[in-house]
Amino acid sequence: MQAFTSDQYELPLPAGHRFPMAKYARLRQRVESELPQVRLQPAPAASEGELALVHTPAYVDAVLHGHLTPAQAREIGFPWSPQMAERSRRSTGATIAAARAALAEGVGVNLAGGTHHAFADRGSGYCVFNDVAVAARLMQAEWARQQRPGLRVLVIDLDVHQGNGTAAIFAGDASVFTLSLHGARNFPFRKETSDLDVELPDGCTDAPYLAALETALATVWAGWPEGPTLAFYLAGADPHEGDRLGRLRLTAEGLAERDRRVFAALRARRIPVAVSMAGGYGHDIDTTVALQCQTVALAWQSWTAWAAQGL
Repeated sequence: MQAFTSDQYELPLPAGHRFPMAKYARLRQRVESELPQVRLQPAPAASEGELALVHTPAYVDAVLHGHLTPAQAREIGFPWSPQMAERSRRSTGATIAAARAALAEGVGVNLAGGTHHAFADRGSGYCVFNDVAVAARLMQAEWARQQRPGLRVLVIDLDVHQGNGTAAIFAGDASVFTLSLHGARNFPFRKETSDLDVELPDGCTDAPYLAALETALATVWAGWPEGPTLAFYLAGADPHEGDRLGRLRLTAEGLAERDRRVFAALRARRIPVAVSMAGGYGHDIDTTVALQCQTVALAWQSWTAWAAQGL
């Protein structure tokens, strides 16, 4: 299985900044140590043209060349720097590469990504470019250039926060189905409308969460007879009971079972999946890293099953 990493492009943050940037390097190190069978590769940089498949040219230019207004930078939550622009391009490029790997091998992974609060014309909530949206649009364009029937995309967003940017970007687009399970009372406080939103109460534990997931997936399959050609899975660690921002109460085993069910459902239908890590803000950063490494391990197990069956 191929996994793509962009943590070598570090983003300098002010002292005391609440975003746990160190988690990405720690995850790569843990994958290197515990999952040597995973083929780690450096992320390519998304080009301006690729970013413009989703984002407005003015916004792409502002990020890449340092023209963000103070208000735009505040909404993103990161100060602008050349490193911020480069890292955002690489994180998006990693999801593009993971999507290509998924279409070739069944499963591909970005060890970062899942920046689902970014809209076409602005960033938000620590999200600069919407990596899943860019990768989805690019895969559709590449599919069309091969004169294949239209590539249908399913976004399974299990970050604890609603994927508002993704929902807005794909609103009214029948070729992309957006599913989001998220905390009802969590950020963003003004939600967009996904194709299927499942709002969960504060304190939601493993059993009701997994039941809600099963119902949501059944709804997707029942309402989409032809099914997707490619899925993107945002496997947020922030529904965990130890997360600072999550407000839900899933255990590590509950999150593992969540991942198993998503991978099994997609594999049973022969739907390739590109996985991104999305959110994770544990009181203990090593707990977040362990949960994300668990997701990578389960992705690898699913990839081995794909390899055994053949594409």
